[in-house]
Parts: sequence; C-alpha cells; structure tokens
Amino acid sequence: MAPVPDSDFTPRQNEVLASALRLVVDGGEKALTTAAVARAANCSKESLYRWFGDRDGLLAAIVAHQAAKVRVPSESAGELTAAEFRARLVTFAEDLLSVLAGDTSLALNRLAISQASREGAPLGRLLLERGRERISTRARVLLEAGRGQGHVTFGDPTEAYRTLYGLIVRDAHGRWLLGQPPGGADADFAGQAVRAIDQFLTLHPPTVTQGSATTRD
Repeated sequence: MAPVPDSDFTPRQNEVLASALRLVVDGGEKALTTAAVARAANCSKESLYRWFGDRDGLLAAIVAHQAAKVRVPSESAGELTAAEFRARLVTFAEDLLSVLAGDTSLALNRLAISQASREGAPLGRLLLERGRERISTRARVLLEAGRGQGHVTFGDPTEAYRTLYGLIVRDAHGRWLLGQPPGGADADFAGQAVRAIDQFLTLHPPTVTQGSATTRD
C-alpha cells in the first residue's frame, strides 16, 4: 500500500476521492470496488491503481482526503498576533465540528465501529492513523507555535490538544454517531467554536508580560 500523501492530491484525484466517499456513504465499504469507483468517477482502473495502490491504499487516501477538510493554518505561520492565533484556533474548531457532523465522516466512523471486532479490518486503523492522528499532529504544531510566541501556556502538547478537542467536541460526536442530528445551538458550529477557544485560552492563558520580564509555564 503506497497511497499518495493527502497534500499531494491533484484536483482530479480529489474528484475521484469525492466520488469514492459518496459510494461509501451510500453503500458502505462493500460498495467501494475499483470498478464502482472508476465508473462513478469516470476514470480507468489503471489510474486508480497508479494513484492509490490497492484497495487499502484507496481507503487510506479517502480518509486523508476527509481529514484534509479540517484546516489547521499553521504552516509558515511566522509571527502571529494574539488575535491571529485565536482566529486560527477558531477556524480549526469550526472545521472539526463541520467535518465530524457530516454524513461522510459519520458513515466512515460507523462503518469502522461495526468492524472493530473483525480481525484484519483496516478502516478503524486508517481513521486513527490517516485521519485523527494527522489532524492532531497539525493542531499541535499550531499550539506549539502559539506557545512559542507567548499566546498560550501549557506543558505537554498532547494533553493540551486533548483538552482542546474535548472542549470543541464535548459529547456531540457520540450523539451524532447514535443518530441524533445537530439541532438548535448544537448546530451553531461557529458559535461553539468561539466558545470552545475562549474556554481553552482561559484554561491556558497567554504569557504574562510585565515590562521587560516575561513569565512562562
């Protein structure tokens, strides 16, 4: 299995992956055959094998494609103001909620849960490695950049990210997986994102600067 990294997908490959995602949402993993994807995306099987490798490679690419929808604008961040750092966290939080609540993400997660006790089923592992871990790694880069610039204080980046994730998602993802759609305030992802980031920055406040002296955790 040697799938193309998510950052290297071409526009055409993204179109193919979007078609593959629709097949999974509509028909589950059994619907994800190279023939069905080629037909739905109007491409050749040869192209699918060349781009994504075997079926597990296609699944890995699908998960990476979905994870890439959660924007974590940390690359080449340079020096950020406190407002810019907070805005990037809010963007991440809103994207995370939108992706987790989407039909595609829910279908993939439900399918992975149904296969969890089946030996050799790859989807759960791929969702962790190519989805959740990639998102958390990029988010920790942003958090560490913010810490380095004095916009937030924390000790362990992994624990800080887990706190951030918990404040953003709360119990909502579990309820969505069980069939309760977002409604009312639960569907206001922008408002939830702002509240979660405000709570996170209250728990992990910026560096306190007094004159030329700077105190860090």
